[in-house]
Amino acid sequence: MADHSHGLVRSVSAFFPCYNDAATIGTMVAAVEGALAGVIDDVEIIVVNDGSSDDSAVVLEQLREKHPALTVIHHDRNRGYGGALISGFGAATKDWIFYTDGDAQYDASEVTAMLDAVRADTDVVQGWKITRGDPWYRKVIGRTYHHTVRLLFRLDVRDTDCDFRLFRRALVEDPPLQSTSGVICVEMMRQFERAGANFVEVPVHHYERLSGRSQFFRLRAIARSAQQLLALWWRLMVLRRD
Repeated sequence: MADHSHGLVRSVSAFFPCYNDAATIGTMVAAVEGALAGVIDDVEIIVVNDGSSDDSAVVLEQLREKHPALTVIHHDRNRGYGGALISGFGAATKDWIFYTDGDAQYDASEVTAMLDAVRADTDVVQGWKITRGDPWYRKVIGRTYHHTVRLLFRLDVRDTDCDFRLFRRALVEDPPLQSTSGVICVEMMRQFERAGANFVEVPVHHYERLSGRSQFFRLRAIARSAQQLLALWWRLMVLRRD
């Protein structure tokens, strides 16, 4: 079944934002490289080290020696999740971008399921978590967030905060994304839908976080995200109504 759809995607930029993911980023790079080898001829891998305070910089430089397709971008300070995505998308040169987080809560090798789902009219392949590998309170916060942004921004996707996506690079070129926090995913989905992009949704696995800490599930981060979400809603839904 895979052969007829893989031919529609001829080049892929596989990208991982990395913030204190020294323990997992090597696994992610190897997984996506192994999955795409022999399937897509034209592949680049990009990792944005977003001002990590652990050994990510050292690990990534070692990985670059082992993986010729790997490009590493180092931020001298933490620019936020959105800032990392903006850098990665800006560095991408291939027709399609695949990205997921560097913390190994997703299995990067499942990119092949995304490729299998592409048809001639597909612009975005959006993942949705089969089950969420997080503590119960994160599941509650996550679903509440999803339903809130789905209502506020009139989004049709099943799982807005599933950061496992394959899409045409042209969708993030004009206009460029602006949000520097995690609300960039909402901006992205709204921009895709505004552009009339055709979506396909694919189930993906989500695993327990084995190292590091999520930057979103902290009181200060949640409060900041709420403010940014309201500002985004005002900019996208009030000042620029369809």
